Amino acid sequence: MYPRKLSSGDEIRVIAPSTSLRGISSAIREVALKNFASLNLRITYGENSEESDAFNSSSIASRITDIHAAFADPEVKGILTAIGGYNSNQLLRYLDYDLIKANPKVFCGFSDITALSTAIYAKTGLVTYSGPHFSTFGMEKGLEYTLEYFKKCIMDTEPYAIKPSKDWSDDRWFQDQQKRNFIPNEGFLVINAGQAEGELQGGNLCTLNLLQGTEYMPSLADCILLVEDDYESLPYTFDRDLQSLIHQPGFEEVKGLMIGRFQHKSEMEREKLVQIVKSKQELTRIPVIANADFGHTTPQFTFPIGGKGKLAVINGKISFIVIEH
Repeated sequence: MYPRKLSSGDEIRVIAPSTSLRGISSAIREVALKNFASLNLRITYGENSEESDAFNSSSIASRITDIHAAFADPEVKGILTAIGGYNSNQLLRYLDYDLIKANPKVFCGFSDITALSTAIYAKTGLVTYSGPHFSTFGMEKGLEYTLEYFKKCIMDTEPYAIKPSKDWSDDRWFQDQQKRNFIPNEGFLVINAGQAEGELQGGNLCTLNLLQGTEYMPSLADCILLVEDDYESLPYTFDRDLQSLIHQPGFEEVKGLMIGRFQHKSEMEREKLVQIVKSKQELTRIPVIANADFGHTTPQFTFPIGGKGKLAVINGKISFIVIEH
């Protein structure tokens, strides 16, 4: 079930199902509003999105209220998360999935939001989106690629090919918008060649793994997995998290794997990543590429969780196309 695409003049509701909106400065919000205005999208905020407790979040009841209100409001055409965090999986048992299914609309975020996006898809069949938060749009420099693919995925209807960005950054841009460090992009890293076509699943790996063994984990059969992690994922933790996913029922039917770019503090080197992937017999039969533009570095492309895509690595030539979104 695909939600209606966003179009000019639509209202987007910002909610905070993980970390509170309160932590996002007024300056960043102003930039974000200007970027949304450039797409002719209007922003409103969840009633409880500014609440903040000892965990820089809010009560389960407050967060559930805002999610339900956003889906139930006929004026709201899309829902965007404020930022990530650590606790959105607290909400899964309290969501009204019948309400969500009866009011399908765009739902987008990444990182900790992977738990919500994936659970909503698993329980309702509604395609959700792994892509930028509201806070991401507060970036003054280096946002062009992110905006381009957000629009391609969430506003346009045609299939789109995902190309590597020209450069990327892993700086703390929200602390200094002018002093940025952009690095030339070396492009995709091919680890295994091959071809794949299937349903797109994934997001933040350690968050996705929280759903293992629950009713909120979708089938992995016939899917192309896209996984990434943040600076807390060192090589040995990424290795075991990936192995845990490989042990899930249906992984033997996974068609391909794409790995998002690692942050500097993760200490992941290309040689280490290749060694990790090559050590797993279950991956030898499928195409695997890494250093893709999604996850916790800038910029990032948006992809549909539950949509369809094609991945091909033939004679060193790489093609990744999102065909249904």
